[in-house]
Amino acid sequence: MKFRTEIEIAPFADKFGYDNRILALGSCFADNMSKILKDAKFRVVSNPTGVLFNPASIAQTLHRFESGRKAATGELRESGGRWFDYDFHGTLAAETPEKALANIDAAIAAGHNALQECDRMIITFGTAWVYVLNETGKVVANCHKQPANGFTRRRMTVEEIVGLFAPLLDGMLAKKKIIFTVSPVRHLGDGADENFLSKATLKVAVAELVRRFANAYYFPAYEILNDDLRDYRFYADDLVHPSSRAIAYIREKFFDAALSEQAKRLLPRVEKIAAAAAHRPQNPADEAYREFCRRQIEEIQTVEGVDLSAELAYFASILQ
Repeated sequence: MKFRTEIEIAPFADKFGYDNRILALGSCFADNMSKILKDAKFRVVSNPTGVLFNPASIAQTLHRFESGRKAATGELRESGGRWFDYDFHGTLAAETPEKALANIDAAIAAGHNALQECDRMIITFGTAWVYVLNETGKVVANCHKQPANGFTRRRMTVEEIVGLFAPLLDGMLAKKKIIFTVSPVRHLGDGADENFLSKATLKVAVAELVRRFANAYYFPAYEILNDDLRDYRFYADDLVHPSSRAIAYIREKFFDAALSEQAKRLLPRVEKIAAAAAHRPQNPADEAYREFCRRQIEEIQTVEGVDLSAELAYFASILQ
């Protein structure tokens, strides 16, 4: 007797491994996916300019990364002693305009480099609802807790989202493999019905992009949490974000579909080394632990194509 509907995911035609470079952009779920990859020692850069929730802001950020255009003082706003830019996350805001500009420029430079170097991207749409700054008529990436009457809230259409991303997939992203996801995190601030409308809009838009472009794939994180797991025990205490168990399950599904066979073979060894380096013994000078470190160094030297320099440096420091 079956009590759940398990999502079957066809393996991606273009899989990735430790030799690939990945740029992840989008909602906080993109950061979750990036952490999974970073913990497994894959080469990934996540949201250099901060979390991005809606497709319009993600597309705008990609154009900004491509051009590398620096921030301008006239684009900054001040509130409560903090200077910020509506195109960027609050983590880049600062107490002086000079510091805010420096933070933003450093983030843009990091994004420009990551975009140039990556051959894979993970793009995670969080919501189709956007906030338009009445003063400029532009969609903002972050409202920075400014008064609601300064914005107009609306839901993007499928055609609008496809219209923004089709030129990107046909242009600057044409030579990269793109994995789209729709975040399973519910935006209950929009109301349950409007959250469902939002997610449906995102899913239809992604389906159309995947249909049109051979370099675009869809990973069904949304369906895994809402249909496969489908139980509040797989949510965190806020009943909105996935729990650690759910993320671990999504990780398993993602790796099974997206990793190359070589990466799958290396993964257990890499994770074992990373876990060994993360452990801190009570007595690092103990000879048994020093011998353990020697064995780990020997193991690292047999793993090719994986950046384990941090782990190697740690084990070497114990032997000094």
